Amino acid sequence: MNLKKLISLCKKQDRKAQEEVYRTFSGKFFILCLKYASSYEQAKDCLQDGFIKIFQNIHQFKGSGSFEGWMTRIIINTALKEYHNKPTFLRIEEAYTAIPEVEFEEEDMSLEFLIQIIQELPDRYRLVFNLYTMDGYTHQEISEMLNISIGTSKSNLSRARLKLKEKIECCEKNKMEKRL
Repeated sequence: MNLKKLISLCKKQDRKAQEEVYRTFSGKFFILCLKYASSYEQAKDCLQDGFIKIFQNIHQFKGSGSFEGWMTRIIINTALKEYHNKPTFLRIEEAYTAIPEVEFEEEDMSLEFLIQIIQELPDRYRLVFNLYTMDGYTHQEISEMLNISIGTSKSNLSRARLKLKEKIECCEKNKMEKRL
């Protein structure tokens, strides 16, 4: 069944169409949720809450633009809502220090390891890192989404990169020591 027909049926609360949309997009959106969640369980909750919001608000999708993009925005906003009422961010107005990119042997790093070290970042670092690096938002957009200053966004990104660099270098060092 084509996507336009599925959307039309979902607007009529057709459960089979909703199930088809869920099956089609849940894998991709679960990975998106994992990027923003601090645990696997939190990502599952985010995915479920996100799809509930998608189906509750599907009548607002007018067909202009990408349906997947519209859903992605709902999933990201659902993930971020978890942090809106928490004192997640420290307000930082100081200049940030650019962190050099870390180089590592890609074949030695599993996707599971990379997801794990990203999830281990403090919330404020993980959110900004994912929004900027993985999803391509600007610091201006991030500051508006998270209600923080642009300087705080830049600082948190810099600190996230530093922490990730340290973890990757530690992993690389451990691998080198095991080889000796």
